[in-house]
Amino acid sequence: MDEPNIHGQALSRVLIALVKGIVYRDTDGEIWQALLNLQVRVRDYVAALGLELLLDEAEGYAWLRNRPVSEGETELPRLVTRRQLSFPVSLLLALLRRKLAESDAGGGDVRLILSRDEVVELIRLFLPAGTNEARIVDQVDTHLNKIVELGFVRRLSGQENHIEVRRILKAFVDAQWLADFELRLAAYRTHALGKGEQV
Repeated sequence: MDEPNIHGQALSRVLIALVKGIVYRDTDGEIWQALLNLQVRVRDYVAALGLELLLDEAEGYAWLRNRPVSEGETELPRLVTRRQLSFPVSLLLALLRRKLAESDAGGGDVRLILSRDEVVELIRLFLPAGTNEARIVDQVDTHLNKIVELGFVRRLSGQENHIEVRRILKAFVDAQWLADFELRLAAYRTHALGKGEQV
């Protein structure tokens, strides 16, 4: 097989992986290495589609997002769709991001691994008093499945009641957002308690 064809296939595999979602160094090693080698070509290709590549080599993840429209440009149709998240999923993402920040500040393990019970405890403060325990666990599992699907956490093999919070969550819930975090959590708690919404 000739060299251009090999690079063409590698480029195709990288682009397909990126269009499908987030590429991680630790789980997609071959794709990750090809992405690093073909980064300029990938950036050029996705730019023609109105997208930009966001790549964090230190943290080990990459994804595509819609390129911001410059003044005078006509906005292209969105290729990467925005997902409307439910209140409980948004709350859980915010709590996991805060837990990741606390873990980083503590200087402990680079990986943040939590049990389902720990996740339930994170969310319990925002539930009306007397909420059914079994129902909380079922709903937390449902919301965690959605967050797994989004790529922000992954379940650990052989330990199905444990998750690893993926570091890409830092890119989606950034430091500026965290500056208002306590205020947002107070609003979430008021919303949950006032509306009687079950998480």
